[in-house]
Amino acid sequence: EVQLVESGGGLVQPGGSLRLSCAASGFTFSSSAMSWARQVPGKQRELVATITSDGGRTHYANSVKGRFTISRDNAKNTMYLQMNSLKPEDTAVYYCNAEGNYWGQGTQVTVSS
Repeated sequence: EVQLVESGGGLVQPGGSLRLSCAASGFTFSSSAMSWARQVPGKQRELVATITSDGGRTHYANSVKGRFTISRDNAKNTMYLQMNSLKPEDTAVYYCNAEGNYWGQGTQVTVSS
C-alpha cells in the first residue's frame, strides 16, 4: 500500500521559514518523480515544485521560485520542501505527490503575524 505522510507544517510569521517532509512507503521511491502541491479552500490545487527520481532536475512554480527548495533523500525514502521568506499568500494545505498518482493527507502551513 502506497503511503505518503507529510509533516513539518505550522504557524509562522511572514519572512519566516519552514521545512516540510514527506515520508514515503509502499512503492519504489528512488524510481519515482515526486512533487509538492498546495491548496487553499475553494481554489484548485496548485503544483508548487517537482523533482526527478534521482534529484537531478527540479521545477518550481513562478510564485515560489527563489524562495522554496525541493529535495529528496532516496536512502531515507523522504522528500523535503524548504520554504524561506514565507508570505501570507503561501498559506495553504501542502500535499506530497508521487508520480502524479498518489497523494498524502496534507499538512497545514499558515503564514500570519
